[in-house]
Amino acid sequence: MSDAIKHECGIALLRLKKPLEYYLEKYGTAFYGINKLYLLMEKQHNRGQDGAGVANIKFDMDPGERYISRRRSIDSKPIQDIFSSINARFQEIEDENPELLKDVNYLKKNAGFTGELFLGHLRYGTFGRNSIESCHPFLRQNNWITRNLVVAGNFNLTNVHELFDVLLGIGQHPKEVSDTVTVLEKIGHFLDVENEDMFKSLKAQGYSNQEVYSKIAQSLDIPKILKKASEDWDGGYAMSGLFGHGDAFVLRDPSGIRPAFWYEDDEVCVVASERPVIQTAFNLKKEDIKELTPGHALIIKKAGEVSEVEINAPHERKACSFERIYFSRGNDYDIYRERKMLGDLVVPQVIDSIGGDLDNSVFSFIPNTAEMSFYGMIKGLEDHMNNEKFEAIKALGKDYNEDDLEKILKRRARIEKIAIKDAKLRTFITQDDARDDMVAHVYDITYGTVVRGKDNLVVIDDSIVRGTTLKQSIFRILDRLEPKKIVVVSSAPQIRYPDCYGIDMARMKDFIAFEAAIALLKENSMGHIITEVYQKCKEQESIPKEHVKNYVKEIYEPFTDTQISQKISELLKPVNIKAEVEVIYQSVENLHKACPNNLGDWYFTGNYPTPGGNKVVNKAFINYVEGSDARAY
Repeated sequence: MSDAIKHECGIALLRLKKPLEYYLEKYGTAFYGINKLYLLMEKQHNRGQDGAGVANIKFDMDPGERYISRRRSIDSKPIQDIFSSINARFQEIEDENPELLKDVNYLKKNAGFTGELFLGHLRYGTFGRNSIESCHPFLRQNNWITRNLVVAGNFNLTNVHELFDVLLGIGQHPKEVSDTVTVLEKIGHFLDVENEDMFKSLKAQGYSNQEVYSKIAQSLDIPKILKKASEDWDGGYAMSGLFGHGDAFVLRDPSGIRPAFWYEDDEVCVVASERPVIQTAFNLKKEDIKELTPGHALIIKKAGEVSEVEINAPHERKACSFERIYFSRGNDYDIYRERKMLGDLVVPQVIDSIGGDLDNSVFSFIPNTAEMSFYGMIKGLEDHMNNEKFEAIKALGKDYNEDDLEKILKRRARIEKIAIKDAKLRTFITQDDARDDMVAHVYDITYGTVVRGKDNLVVIDDSIVRGTTLKQSIFRILDRLEPKKIVVVSSAPQIRYPDCYGIDMARMKDFIAFEAAIALLKENSMGHIITEVYQKCKEQESIPKEHVKNYVKEIYEPFTDTQISQKISELLKPVNIKAEVEVIYQSVENLHKACPNNLGDWYFTGNYPTPGGNKVVNKAFINYVEGSDARAY
């Protein structure tokens, strides 16, 4: 994606199922758990670079001994910062006496992060401040070991204000209005209730206090707690949590919007946001790893039992398609193939755009993350050219000329590395005109790859959201090669609607497709539709989210996808460039063909998987009309 978009978060949960001595003997280190957590997080660094955090629970510690460790960072390299700090303590121990690093009992009593249960989190801040207090995991402390709660997740809830009011109604006094704090306190409240109910019941049966605490730890009803806490959540989430006594869980939303994968053997149980991360960390095959069922929680008991339990009835599966297009790691078995197919499926539009002139067209990709869809596009072009070659050879007849045959067989799609990003280029200029000139040099080009005035230049991108980088930089630098026509291909459909489930796309004015639709309405004397949609959205502001309709769809209804794409091309073409410019988008139908099991397409269609989505999109439109940059949820 040439536009910088912050997105999602990443989680990594690891439970060691054997005593630490086992890993010391088998793998030669008592730090097997922390080393694996580092690998799980580093391999997911694409999911969050604003901050990171880790937490650890030690089992069976004596009263008065520390059993929860947590460290967070908003350093420019937060993962390295956290683990360097943790390892510094181990280095101190080694300097004191290297043999102590093999003394498990000593380590558990004297060093943090030497327990059996680990939770890691990577953060992208989609809204608001980026402070250490905003970093997961969040910790809710209590002197009762079974009431201690650590929470981290990849999530966003649309109804946080409603949930905040619920907390006030049960007598709590949350420190801020945020979905993270709200989730923590909601789970924490029902954790307290469950502890109190069990305490009263067990005491009535004549058990001593110590016996009561032990039995609560053994039989805490985590599914019951999660059901009560999450029954009114509206959003996408993969929520992970640790309890002070050693139980753990990962809970996924009923529509499967946010991803979660898990693996278990007799040594470990591990959960991560990305499947290939687990494969790499533990050298596994893809079929070894399970996807957490939507609406279910993976419950990991302190005794070692692992089970998937339904918490909320699953809805129609609407797993995020943007995961497939761009956000997830491309080395996943399915995602790699899906991205290639996205490139393949857009080929007919590309051929039409260049008038079928493949011999005088050069193909490339921007940025590097579009490389997989580029491979798919080239495959599609080669298939098309092979069909043309076949027909041309047939046309030669039996008395063919070998030179003509050789010319046909040598036809290939012309592939070049056109653009190189100068990642370290920064601009210190603040004046707009001069700064735009500097921004235009963020990418550099490979000279001599295009025949001036004759070749078409086709580049594929993952997706085009705002189009800012295209207008300010990419079109300008490509025009230096003096192609006849520049075609930019998006492997994703037109992004028309805001996300409200964890991706930084919340304002209508940030979507070039929306800007194009508004421009078309005004040009065609249909500006009244803008006013009518605004009035309909305002009328729904005070009604329950379950009854809200997405009226913003009416902004796009008068126009075809092609008309909007043409207007986008006009809006993004910089002044004073010579080449003709065209922007092509994937169709929603082809997206579904490429990603048949991940049909969450609300970015493109406005079909939100939860009622809160409709409320958010209407509010985002109201904010646009009123000129407000306030958050829509």
